[in-house]
Amino acid sequence: MRLDKYICDCTGLTRSQAGKVIRQKLVTINGELVKQAALQVNSGDKVVMDGQPLAIIGLRYLILHKPAGFLCANDDPDHPIVFSLLDEPLVERLHTVGRLDLDTTGLLLLTDDGKWSHRISSPKHHIAKTYRVWTADPIGADAASQFAEGVMLRGEKDPTLPAELEIVAECEALLTIHEGRYHQVKRMFAAIGNKVEQLHREKIGGLQLPADLAEGEYRALTADELALLQG
Repeated sequence: MRLDKYICDCTGLTRSQAGKVIRQKLVTINGELVKQAALQVNSGDKVVMDGQPLAIIGLRYLILHKPAGFLCANDDPDHPIVFSLLDEPLVERLHTVGRLDLDTTGLLLLTDDGKWSHRISSPKHHIAKTYRVWTADPIGADAASQFAEGVMLRGEKDPTLPAELEIVAECEALLTIHEGRYHQVKRMFAAIGNKVEQLHREKIGGLQLPADLAEGEYRALTADELALLQG
């Protein structure tokens, strides 16, 4: 691989920026100062730029505590996007695993591994997602049985898959669904005559939103956390 491309893949710099760094004599390969952008970097070579060893960025698996008011989009003229919360090189390579609405908070996964995100977000894999829901009106005693049987959403041909509802308080519940239809949780409560006032995703598969991850903060998933999403 050309040296300038290698630097781009490690840092997110453009090709012209990488060339400028090389011309400024800030790059060494195996301890030797290099000046040619076209120089080939071989496997096992140690490349250092401005005193910092470089390594090609591999696949990333991130967990973010999404705040309200941020869109799961690459760009928007009216609202901030979740990617603005990330301090990552080559952030444009990342995508969200599914989406949370503008006003929905909680657990959001981001990655540059398309196969991994498809497996988690694809309805056919039925990976559970648990939400804490606050409603405008008291939740009826029969809501759990209605959701367990599946409800018809407006404009849909098939009822929702069986879902588990745990009523926590008069207007608060935990809802676990196994698919990901558009605005599904809000539409499910609308189907039984209620309105979602606030929505927070707490869990995907066996992965719980870490208690020590504040709103707006993110970090890489650990190996143990990744294993929780294998189901």
